[in-house]
Amino acid sequence: MMISTRGRYALRVMLDLAENGGEGYVPMKEVAQRQELPLKYIEQLMPALVKAGFVEGVHGRGGGYRLVRPPEDYTVGEVLRLAEGELAPVACLACGAKPCPRKDHCRTLPMWKKLNDMVQDFFGGITLADLLGGCLPE
Repeated sequence: MMISTRGRYALRVMLDLAENGGEGYVPMKEVAQRQELPLKYIEQLMPALVKAGFVEGVHGRGGGYRLVRPPEDYTVGEVLRLAEGELAPVACLACGAKPCPRKDHCRTLPMWKKLNDMVQDFFGGITLADLLGGCLPE
């Protein structure tokens, strides 16, 4: 499994909003500068973050985006799943996948299931607040 640019950038944007949002709205131009990301790319990410209810935005002067919830209420897993669509290491374990006709005699499926569980547990156990604080949970 490889996390794409989209997933990494979404996480950086969310972290920047968590760190710099406070009570106000953060212009994406500022996020792009701080994170050294293309503004156009960030602008493509924001509708999905808004639609998912992760952030809210205001247009015009003094506008920008802010987190809807506190940083400790967002997991890395949910941000990556939103951006990536799926974190499963193989197609047969993806959410909503058709049952594989080989599943009853697939010798590798238990290994893929274990890896999938580890990935989901790992990313699901880390919050934006953990990353901002610089220490990951044990």
